[in-house]
Amino acid sequence: MQEPQISPSEWEVMRVVWTSNPITSKEINTILNEKKDWKLATTKTLIGRLVKKGMLSAEPNGRKFEYSPAVSEEKSVEEATESLLKQVCSKKAGSTIQIMLENSTLSMSDLEALEDVIRQKKETAPLEVECGCIPGQCSCVH
Repeated sequence: MQEPQISPSEWEVMRVVWTSNPITSKEINTILNEKKDWKLATTKTLIGRLVKKGMLSAEPNGRKFEYSPAVSEEKSVEEATESLLKQVCSKKAGSTIQIMLENSTLSMSDLEALEDVIRQKKETAPLEVECGCIPGQCSCVH
């Protein structure tokens, strides 16, 4: 099942909840104030959206609510990546991944894992990737 799309600000909230849960809205706001200058009301609005989208679960604890992730970070990142790659021409997926690599700081173990994936992909890779776009969506020659 595809998870709902979430905004960059909602990603910020989710990253906090994935790291520390259960957690209150005030605790989330305190952590995010190191990076964002949000009022508590802004944080609560984002939390409310994430609850509605099914990304967070809310449990009452006295007069407060405690929030926990309803989805895993790994699954969410995987689905966001798939969504991004579906938005570009399949012929441009490689260059899109290349840009992501060029713009990322990676550890030696990350690079070794990527080399393993590339080695495996080379075994079954076609000489050329076919364009799957409808005419007028990209500049490829069909």
